[in-house]
Amino acid sequence: MACPVCGSDESIVLKNKVINAKTKDICELLLKCDDCGSVYKERITQNNPKEYRLIISEHEDTHKIFIDLFPDEELNVGDFLMSDLGKVKITSLELEGEKRAKKAIAKDVRTIWASSEEVPARFGVSIDLHGKVASFKCETERDFKISVDDILKIDKYIARVHVIKTEERKTTKGYAKAKVIKRVYAKPVKFNHYDYDLTEFIVSVKPLNK
Repeated sequence: MACPVCGSDESIVLKNKVINAKTKDICELLLKCDDCGSVYKERITQNNPKEYRLIISEHEDTHKIFIDLFPDEELNVGDFLMSDLGKVKITSLELEGEKRAKKAIAKDVRTIWASSEEVPARFGVSIDLHGKVASFKCETERDFKISVDDILKIDKYIARVHVIKTEERKTTKGYAKAKVIKRVYAKPVKFNHYDYDLTEFIVSVKPLNK
């Protein structure tokens, strides 16, 4: 909102008036330029928020609700939104014709798919038993950290973490938080001590796989 006389962007608002229309809000401003003192008017138009369909996954459960967004708002996979069910992370954007996109303007989106950031993190743990695999699903706090070379206990096994698979990659060094972990791979060790016990966090167990 540059001053029409001197072109300065510095101004103060003397008066403002908001006009509510059906599809947009119009804000009429009376401004005074800080540099030359000229008084001038500006009008800002902004579309009103609209309802967009939002499907939230909470592990096996899904919830269909609606969220208010501005039609010209840009949405990206990985963005966070605040919904009536709390904070969610966009996982996919569905456009007309069931097309999927990683980035879109809200007015072009038919359905926003998201995962809840309010529920515990769920990830798999695989123990390599030299030809067989003991497989578990665990739920922990979202910020729980697991590092490569951690010694963990789960069920009757004590094992060393050697690979962590996250949403984006597999890593053989460093750590990851449970909220981004897909699966932890570990190998048994002949220790009696361990860094933490995941047994109480087990939600499901698969039979031993060959």
